[in-house]
Amino acid sequence: MANVSYLVATIGAIVAIIHSSLHKIEEGHVGVYYRGGALLKDTSHPGYHMMVPFITSFRSIQVTLQTDEVKNVPCGTSGGVMIYFDRIEVVNLLRADAVYDVVKNYTADYDKALIFNKVHHELNQFCSIHSLQEVYIDLFDQIDENLKTALQVDLVNMAPGLYILAVRVTKPKIPETIRQNYEKMEGEKTKLLIAHQRQKVVEKDAETERKKALIEAEKVASVSKIQFEQKIMEKESLKTMASIEDEMYIDRQKMRADAEYYAIEKKARANQLLFTPEYMQIKKYESIAANTKIYFGNSLPHMFVDGTSGDKIKAAENLQAANEFDKESSDS
Repeated sequence: MANVSYLVATIGAIVAIIHSSLHKIEEGHVGVYYRGGALLKDTSHPGYHMMVPFITSFRSIQVTLQTDEVKNVPCGTSGGVMIYFDRIEVVNLLRADAVYDVVKNYTADYDKALIFNKVHHELNQFCSIHSLQEVYIDLFDQIDENLKTALQVDLVNMAPGLYILAVRVTKPKIPETIRQNYEKMEGEKTKLLIAHQRQKVVEKDAETERKKALIEAEKVASVSKIQFEQKIMEKESLKTMASIEDEMYIDRQKMRADAEYYAIEKKARANQLLFTPEYMQIKKYESIAANTKIYFGNSLPHMFVDGTSGDKIKAAENLQAANEFDKESSDS
């Protein structure tokens, strides 16, 4: 019976020793070991590992992206107003091969010394040289970038292998009375902005209407110009047609006048050739012969030879001869 108890106690002790010496390192972490309070140079990677029980301890150090939250950071502005930042998030990454040096210099809780305390210091430095208006409104969008730059500059020398990837800063808390004043001011700014935007809309509408009227006027002017040009072209066409008709009329009149001139000229030449003295003499006698009345007396010779009477008789004879010639010409 005593042997059984001894065996059970031995087995229990072995199990306790194994349980104390066996440990697990999670993925994304590196294990560091302490023996008697001294940091050992050996590190371990993810998985199960053994260590000397009771006298050796380990810490698991994260080597993937992690976010440290620094809460309720007080900050005094250059004007003496105390404000508080509720939460500041610092995204950082520790390289696996730098774990031993960082832990050796700043312990396994390195983020307290290198990040938390540094955030407090840098924020107070920033606030002390800026007014509340600058910290709360004007320069607030620059705080996270400035803080990131300041942290990383120091880490390059203090802890190579630890990188600050991003910093997110929440809006700080300010005294209630000041906050209400800011809210009123923001309300007035919003009203002013709305009024300004409304004015822009009205101006834009007026500009649109002006452009529409201008386009409409230009369209009407273009149509009027086209119609005017069409009328001018119509008038020019009518003028050209009238000019052509006038030329045609003049040409017809010229041709008609030339024809009449030619006919008269031909007739005159024909008369010249026809009305010879002999022909006139013949016609004279024929005319006398055709007269049924015969006159006797002493005055008879004067009737034929008298100048005035003779000219009249000769003219009558010429007229009669011309009529007869026209008749003959028409008959032929």
